[in-house]
Order: sequence, then C-alpha cells, then structure tokens
Amino acid sequence: MLDVQLFETQDGSHSICAPQWDVSYHSRYGAICESMHVFIEAGLRLRGLVKRELSVFEMGLGTGLNVLLTWREACARNWKVRYAAVEVNPLPMDIVAQLNYPIILNEPQAHRIIQRIHQSPWGAPVLLEKDQFVFSKVRVPLEHVYLPEGEYDVVYFDAFAPDVQPELWTEAIFEKLWHAMAPGGVLTTYSAKGIVRRRLRAVGFEVEKLPGPPGKREMTLARKASAI
Repeated sequence: MLDVQLFETQDGSHSICAPQWDVSYHSRYGAICESMHVFIEAGLRLRGLVKRELSVFEMGLGTGLNVLLTWREACARNWKVRYAAVEVNPLPMDIVAQLNYPIILNEPQAHRIIQRIHQSPWGAPVLLEKDQFVFSKVRVPLEHVYLPEGEYDVVYFDAFAPDVQPELWTEAIFEKLWHAMAPGGVLTTYSAKGIVRRRLRAVGFEVEKLPGPPGKREMTLARKASAI
C-alpha cells in the first residue's frame, strides 16, 4: 500500500507527503492556491475563452484536487467537460476521507465529488455532474497509455519534479502529448526548468514562462499552434 502522510499547506488545504520519494503532492505554500493558479487560471480558463466544451487530460491524479477544481469551474461557467487522468499509485481511501477541500472551498457537494473520483472504476467513464462532466481514470503508466490523436484541449502536467520522475519529462512523452492535443490546445505545468521548456519546444510547442504561484517565481505554458 502507498505510504503517504497528510499535512496542511499554508492556505489551509491538505496535501500529501510521500516519504518514499521525499516529495509533496502540492506546494507547501498552498495546495488549492497552486492548483488554481497553474491549472485552472493558466490552462482551463484560457481555453474556456474560446470553447464551452472542453476535453482535459491530467498526468497525476493524486488527491483529485485538479479534477475537483475543474468540476467546480465547469459548473460555475456551464461548461461541458470530458476529463481523463492517469494515476499508477492511487491514494488509500482512509486518506481521501480526510481531505479538507470541501471545507476550504465551502462547497458542500465537493465531498461527494471527491469520493466519486477516487471510488470510480478504472478504465470506465462516470458522470460527476449529469451529462455535464464525464470523468475517467486509468492505472497505466503515461509511457504506455493510449491517448487519442487530437483529443485534448487542456493538459495538466502534474507529474513529480524532473529529478524525481525523469522518465516523464522526456521529448518522447511531450511528443506523445503534442499529438494527443487539439490545435490551439494548452499544456500547463508548475515546472519552469530550462530543460523542460527546451524539450517542449523541440517537439513543436510554443512555450512561454508565466508568473508562478506563491512560493515559485515562474511556471510554464505550452501551446499547440492552431490549424491554419
């Protein structure tokens, strides 16, 4: 069983410490704050300016926070979302039950959504919100998972840092994601390492640095050019 420990970040929201990798799942400056800044504001809302039906892919389901925040945003803006996630080390349900996101977000339905995210069967789509939000997850390494060509409008690249999971930050992985993304699609990640940006550019992304969340100076936004 995955050995993890729950802790409270500076914005009051929970994250997870994984001693076997000596990493935390979110920034210690604020789990919700980081996820909102890097993935919702820089990625989802950007594509939501031009599309109301969005297909999202997440590398690293983790606590389910990015799914929860995406669901919340979709409900608030009346977007339809198809959301797919990869996770090879799912959290124990006793840890999931303690996550305080519903309290911090003041969102009564969030507890139901978090439970649904983590209890849903692997490899089978489920409805989180009637026909408005379809969620699916697979327990397959990203290197081996099938990704449909030209499918995703938004990619949340939330793997552990390149020095912890170097196999996930390669040109081969970024090329796979580029092909899986729709023209005009965006990929966001908290990492602003030069080697990450260079590898993204090498496979065809247009790359820019954005201001990072609290505690981090910069983050990365990568775009797949729109079809001519």
